[in-house]
Amino acid sequence: MNSVSPNMRPVIRQLDESAVNRIAAGEVVERPASAVKELVENAIDAGARRVTVEVADGGKTLIRVSDDGCGMTEAELPLALSRHATSKIDGSDLLNIHSFGFRGEALPSLGAVGRLTLQSRAKGFDPVELSVNGGAMGAVRPCAHGIGTTVTLRDLFYATPARLKFLRSDRAEMQAISDVMKRLAMAEPSVGFVLRDVSGGEDRVSFRADPETGDLFDALRGRLARVIGGEFTENALPIDATRDGFRLTGFAALPTYSRGSAVAQFLFVNGRPVRDKLLIGALRGAYADFLSRDRHPAVALFVDCDPQLVDVNVHPAKSEVRFREPGLVRGLIVSALRHALAEAGHRASSTLAGATLGAMQVEPAQPRVYQMDRPSPLARAASYAAQAPQAGFADLGAVWSGRVVEAEPAGTPDTVAEALPLGAARGQVHENYIIAQTADGVVIVDQHAAHERLVYEKLKRQMAETGVAAQALLIPEVVDLSMGDRARLLEHAETLHRMGLSIEPFGGGAVAVRETPAILGEINAGALIRDILDELDDLGDSQLVQDKIEAILSRVACHGAIRSGRRMRAEEMDALLREMEATPHSGQCNHGRPTYVELKLSDIERLFGRT
Repeated sequence: MNSVSPNMRPVIRQLDESAVNRIAAGEVVERPASAVKELVENAIDAGARRVTVEVADGGKTLIRVSDDGCGMTEAELPLALSRHATSKIDGSDLLNIHSFGFRGEALPSLGAVGRLTLQSRAKGFDPVELSVNGGAMGAVRPCAHGIGTTVTLRDLFYATPARLKFLRSDRAEMQAISDVMKRLAMAEPSVGFVLRDVSGGEDRVSFRADPETGDLFDALRGRLARVIGGEFTENALPIDATRDGFRLTGFAALPTYSRGSAVAQFLFVNGRPVRDKLLIGALRGAYADFLSRDRHPAVALFVDCDPQLVDVNVHPAKSEVRFREPGLVRGLIVSALRHALAEAGHRASSTLAGATLGAMQVEPAQPRVYQMDRPSPLARAASYAAQAPQAGFADLGAVWSGRVVEAEPAGTPDTVAEALPLGAARGQVHENYIIAQTADGVVIVDQHAAHERLVYEKLKRQMAETGVAAQALLIPEVVDLSMGDRARLLEHAETLHRMGLSIEPFGGGAVAVRETPAILGEINAGALIRDILDELDDLGDSQLVQDKIEAILSRVACHGAIRSGRRMRAEEMDALLREMEATPHSGQCNHGRPTYVELKLSDIERLFGRT
């Protein structure tokens, strides 16, 4: 009923075009970064090879996007500013979408809430421009413009001033625009992107990515190094896996190269940047065994498939998608990432060495005595002769643990071990850290963390070979659920049974829990079932039982590992190093911490000023 006149029947009215466009703008254009995203995607769809974005005051007063794409003609400009007019699809099949845009809402929405000007020229046609202010469209006029299109948006949200109050500071909005540009740049390595901040009459380049050349992985690696940083590509593993029409490519960082938040997670579906719960959940599941809950992996992953297998028409901003077979996609991501991490073996992040060297303090340099810097050849010869070992004395380099031993000839097992990735053990300090010598550096190993991962991997292999032992309940526990929850849970009954949790229908909406994993001991089966259902609702799949079992195995491994403070013999230390080299994931412990740090000899010499 009408709130002004409660007794008056409300009348259905057709909203005018201006109101419709402002409503649509509220969904499509949330902030200046949304406008940049829509305009840059249009430029890419037009076949542009270079896209330049100019922004003033965080996009609130000016957004200008220029491209060298196919351009538009005089007849197409008014259509481009009409709602649901697009060149991307013909409307016959909304599932067969191969472009970024397809809804035909961006330009009219922007024109409804700001002052929009289109300047364009198609090959073989004269350049033209068209302006629209707050939904009022002007006439098409000739202009000066090269092949391509320039879209200028001024005074965003001037027609809806209430929206301006919800915008953040210029700095925050500029950061959001930069993030959008970086994601689109990762999606299109062959396209060049430039973001300029022209606030206050200045011209500062905030982001630049030149077109990359080469094959898929070379171009993507170069673009990721420019966008995310060289450290990411140095510590990332290439991913390339296919399954039943889906292909997963990209790069995933080692667990020891993790972040404190999810800011370095970039996910794409058919080249479109997305923030999808399914993909994020699969990513979390793939790294669950290698990172603690407060650490997040860094990845840039691309899921490609037939457009018929994914629905991108879920949200006006097109940031969410729906897969026809979500379980298949999740399984592909988890298996591909875990396989790549296993193939990495004992490898750890190269940034650990830099952090270690950075933590070391160098004594202040003493005043140099220049006449002593370069002794004469005669003085050097006399010095070397004085330092040479005398007859009857053992080589000081062969002294080990207070014992005088014979110097080992070249080619002995000890020198052979130095050529291996983790080298040969040379000693133990503070009864916790093993010092090993490699062919070109030094390795420092945390003996407890390393052995903890080795024991954990051994326990997991044993569980995979023998299965999860189940404990039958003397009296089955009946859990009352809704009919929908019961049906959803029973769909995963077989998977749960393999993990030692046996359930069966018990009439109505109830299920009976017959067996529970023996390793978990006495548990609240009802609470466990409801937690599993919550995970199914959130992610579409549940790894809760497996995670709980692996958490138990992790604690067992922690208690069974070599303790800190234990003295180790040389052969024990070497055996630990060899087992680390042969065991996947040994570069980090069960909690995601590194098990070893490798320092190159060149870095150590630089630390001591020998280079």
